[in-house]
Amino acid sequence: MRAGIAGIGFMGWIHYLAYQRATGAELVAFCTRDPQRRGGDWTGIQGNFGPPGKQIDVSDLSVYETLDEMLENDSIDLIDICLPVHLHVDAVRKCLEAGKHVLCEKPLALNADDAASLVALAESKGLHLMVAHVLAYLPEFRLLVDAQQSGKYGKCLGGRFKRVIGPVDWNPDFYNPEKVGGPLIDLHVHDAHLLRLLFGMPKEVISRGRMRGETASYFESMMTYDDPDVIVSVGGGTIDQHGRPFTHGYEVHFERATIQFEFAGFDDGTELMPVKIIHEGGKIERPELGSGDPADAFVIEVQTAADVLAGKDPGALAGQLAADALQICELELKSIKSNNSV
Repeated sequence: MRAGIAGIGFMGWIHYLAYQRATGAELVAFCTRDPQRRGGDWTGIQGNFGPPGKQIDVSDLSVYETLDEMLENDSIDLIDICLPVHLHVDAVRKCLEAGKHVLCEKPLALNADDAASLVALAESKGLHLMVAHVLAYLPEFRLLVDAQQSGKYGKCLGGRFKRVIGPVDWNPDFYNPEKVGGPLIDLHVHDAHLLRLLFGMPKEVISRGRMRGETASYFESMMTYDDPDVIVSVGGGTIDQHGRPFTHGYEVHFERATIQFEFAGFDDGTELMPVKIIHEGGKIERPELGSGDPADAFVIEVQTAADVLAGKDPGALAGQLAADALQICELELKSIKSNNSV
């Protein structure tokens, strides 16, 4: 698979690093409007994980200022979109119209209707539209997906999920529904996608939350499904205090096991409650899950995209799952606004 990255910010940098390690995928091009980065100076890139950006050798890459220019390169099979989310819809549509397969960073769009239209366009063109919902490839969460799909612990009966961040002072557009979408679309969509993978689409959603403008700043939701044994709750959003920029975790119940995990990042360090599997009879298993480097999951993601172009199932990267995740987020917001179940 010959790929070109559109957009060289933090996620573009992380994807670039993934291509250096992935098998079956070759990065051959990128586009960015930043002239310094077109020259290989990526030293100004910094994110919340992974190494900082550095000077890279671009001599073996085709470098473009615009996506339109890069789309004229007939040797590229797939465009890897790492642009700001409000640019996703137009960029994905351009790529599909140009006959390119797409791997787009999450979320696919700012609303479910736009996402569904892109999925339909890809299908009509006979192209793959994949969305980089990386959570399912992080080992703590991949373990859940594998357990549900294999049935090794029996039926998945539900659980509790959370994802909370501190104040987003650095992005004035964070709560703008036309730019970022707030915690539901930017943050909680990770968990909405995971719930869709594990349980399917909910039959009913009951959410309560605090609003900020047109979106929720903090919320708690209960999901019900056709199977009355499945009980799911999920919460997330932002808190008003600095000092703990990020926390996420879960407790998931299966017929023959309960799996628990939690992580929190504080200004003075991190705290981890590693994955524990509580088996029938009380045995506690603490599985070894690898290096703990979240960048490893992006390597798997890129390799999976290459496998899809070679004929394999897209699995967690499927565009329809990403569209469904946005629909779940919209159902939650509708429930919050109406103060009723939907």
